[in-house]
Amino acid sequence: MALSDPGGILASPFTIIDCEDDMAGIDAIIDIVERQEVGQIIVGLPISMDGSLSEQAEKVKAFTRKLSGHTEVPVEFRDERLTTVEARHLMHEVKRARKKVRDDAVAAALILQRYLDEGHEPNL
Repeated sequence: MALSDPGGILASPFTIIDCEDDMAGIDAIIDIVERQEVGQIIVGLPISMDGSLSEQAEKVKAFTRKLSGHTEVPVEFRDERLTTVEARHLMHEVKRARKKVRDDAVAAALILQRYLDEGHEPNL
């Protein structure tokens, strides 16, 4: 999971949510949304390289529908193709130890940063 600064300028890795079941994940996300006063949720959608929706993308969409039922915060999808590869490249460039920041957290920050770069302002 990544969060942006209040001005919607910069996305930063925040945490990893690793839950055994959907409700535990939803509860963890809602808790962060409320504590951090999140105004928009951006979900990375794992679209196949050919542009089709993979089985995993369908699972993400189903989870997101459940999440949307538990919050009034708007939820929007963003294509996450190659963000993990890009995150690994960035991690290598800045010579950080992989133990310090997991690839998924950096990928989440990249997804959110792309959303912010499109000119979207955070819903505060």
